[in-house]
Amino acid sequence: MSSPTGPANGLPVRMPRPRQTGRHRRPEPAVAPEGAPALVLAVPGAPSAASRGLAEEIISIGRSELPGLDARLGFLEGAEGSEFPSLSGVLDAVARERAERAEYARAAGHEVPAPTGPDAVVVPLLAGPDADLLRRFRQALMDSSAAAELADVLGPHPLLAEGLHVRLSEAGQARADRARLFSVTTAADGIIVATTGGEEAVQAAAVTGMLLAARLAVPVKAAALDQEGSVAAVAEQLRLEGSTQLALAPHLIGPEAAEGLLDTACKEGDCVAAEVLGAYPALGKLAVAQYSAALGLSQGAAAH
Repeated sequence: MSSPTGPANGLPVRMPRPRQTGRHRRPEPAVAPEGAPALVLAVPGAPSAASRGLAEEIISIGRSELPGLDARLGFLEGAEGSEFPSLSGVLDAVARERAERAEYARAAGHEVPAPTGPDAVVVPLLAGPDADLLRRFRQALMDSSAAAELADVLGPHPLLAEGLHVRLSEAGQARADRARLFSVTTAADGIIVATTGGEEAVQAAAVTGMLLAARLAVPVKAAALDQEGSVAAVAEQLRLEGSTQLALAPHLIGPEAAEGLLDTACKEGDCVAAEVLGAYPALGKLAVAQYSAALGLSQGAAAH
């Protein structure tokens, strides 16, 4: 049975180590600079308690990666005054609060430098590029009063390949750890990495799929969930190349996928499916990495 944050019986969970002392100690973790822009995690899809819980978990991991980070959630289809605040509304609030802090400091007699950089960096909660959703995210930024910057999506990335591996292992379709070399008689010998969002999204999924193939040593091909016949065609290619048991690995976090899409694809391809990435812990790390990259911050720079 899978869990929202990592493997139940899959890859081992890496726990934080005690701080070392002496000349071999590790550097202190980065800290968000004072007055740094907010990180607003942009959640696509119809808002729900499940998508909010997933996004909150990713945000929590992000805050642990960069202490002091002002991190918030904004829903692409949210509404003002609801439990699912809209992305543009959250950005308006960030800009308003930043201006109020500066005004309060001036009233207290403090010298307040002119603001530099954006009010917020918006990180799309997407594993790969989705042209339509990214257009709508940009429109939400334009509709707000904030000076905001849109960061890159989270993938392709080796950590996403790791997440797909974990989800496949949870579904009994891949060995959890090659080093242990235990056999899984039901393991798939061909993987379809499937996504939504058009051709560019499929290309990104294919890159992550190459990284997954290196981990599993089985053929991996990418397909479009939202293109009729794509999964079936890729499944046929894999079978022609010798694969007999196929598994579908969704290159999706979850909220961006329409309900029933995976079930339909599995029927078309006659394959079993792993779960979506969900709140896999590495996603919080990737969100902070994209935030830092948008601001031009390195680990060392962020610490200061």
